[in-house]
Amino acid sequence: MKGRILLVEDDETFRSFLQTVLEDEGHDVLTAGDGLSGAQLIRTKQFDLVISDLKMPGKSGLELFRDTIQDANPPRFIFLTAFGTVEEAVGAMKDGAFDFLTKPLEDPDTLLRIVNRALEGLQHSRDYHALKESETVGLPPEELIFAGSAMQSIRKLVHNVAGTTANVLIYGESGTGKELVARIIHLLSPRGNGGFVPLNCAAIPENLLESELFGHEKGAFTGAIQARLGKFELAKGGTIFLDEIGEMPVSLQAKLLRVLQERVFERVGGGKEIKADVRVIAATNRDLAEEVVEKRFREDLFYRLNVFPVNLPPLRERRDIIPLLTEYFIQRFCRQVGKKLKGIEPEALKAMKAYAWPGNIRELQNVVERAVILAQDMVRAANLPDALAVSSPPATAGRDKLKMVERDLIVKALEQHGGNRRLAAEELGMSRRTLQYKLKEFGLLD
Repeated sequence: MKGRILLVEDDETFRSFLQTVLEDEGHDVLTAGDGLSGAQLIRTKQFDLVISDLKMPGKSGLELFRDTIQDANPPRFIFLTAFGTVEEAVGAMKDGAFDFLTKPLEDPDTLLRIVNRALEGLQHSRDYHALKESETVGLPPEELIFAGSAMQSIRKLVHNVAGTTANVLIYGESGTGKELVARIIHLLSPRGNGGFVPLNCAAIPENLLESELFGHEKGAFTGAIQARLGKFELAKGGTIFLDEIGEMPVSLQAKLLRVLQERVFERVGGGKEIKADVRVIAATNRDLAEEVVEKRFREDLFYRLNVFPVNLPPLRERRDIIPLLTEYFIQRFCRQVGKKLKGIEPEALKAMKAYAWPGNIRELQNVVERAVILAQDMVRAANLPDALAVSSPPATAGRDKLKMVERDLIVKALEQHGGNRRLAAEELGMSRRTLQYKLKEFGLLD
């Protein structure tokens, strides 16, 4: 990435040398001979990066940096410092400066490497903020996904792991926003300019899942009239997101393990090894450690995927954000249907805060959409589904009571759809396999 750079250095010879090095790489460089001149340029022009001497007469590089911290779109800072002021430069990095270099500069390539890292990271940060303003995969903006006390530690984990190459395994119930979190990790990563390719392992028939992952050659099986790229090839240079990884058949888990270990795979019906140049982020609504004990998930694959686990809390543990989410969805669906509503009455909001939300944010979204369609002047309790009339237990209640609410909802969904498990699973916001698992858990199988 080429950037617009401000170079602030009072040594004219050194300043000219650095300018030449940067401009030879294609960067747009403006220069200032002291801190006061540099401050004037920062006030009047937009820069991606400032490279500044730490100690200068009039205004120091550190003062320049501190002047920009509160700006809406501040440039990144790289300091040039003598050995005697390295400690100050390190302190500035703790406050958010990107890096520093000691003078005299022995190797221009070192400068260029740091500049490239700073500019690439800036682009990823901008992509991240663009994501915050979008409604990716039909979920609320990122600031709502991370809203509330329960998600603050998750935000830090996401930022810590994003810049690494580690495999990430996101745990969470259906509808908690696992794919959005995966997208944020991708955009903040060094692969952020590559593709993000999602695959729901529960949504593809078992006999077709291998082809979806790895592709196939012409004639590999009946109906394979031409070669086809799989998700791992489509995600080259980017990230593949394997949702509901716990639903992957054991027979296919061994082939995924090989990809993670050897970074190569073969298309179905082919013999040529293809490099897997991708980052893997997986997600599940199951307890994979328990699945390993029950021999439904390979232990070696579990440890390969579970390098960096991220646990998303369910909505019932984030009741403080229900009013925020509800207001957001009311405004969103009012715009879509062309209505003007006054908001939501206190009784309706109370019922929503008391409900267990087994389908989490996705279920909340569906409930509000229905309520907006039915509402006249404002969303009222009468506009909510019957299930919300049965108050769910408060957050402090035991897990057994929550399980009973979940069991009752499953029973009602099955009754409503005449025992059709596919339709019941769709209404509950879960896969048919997950519903089958829940039916077994609650002893509801015939």
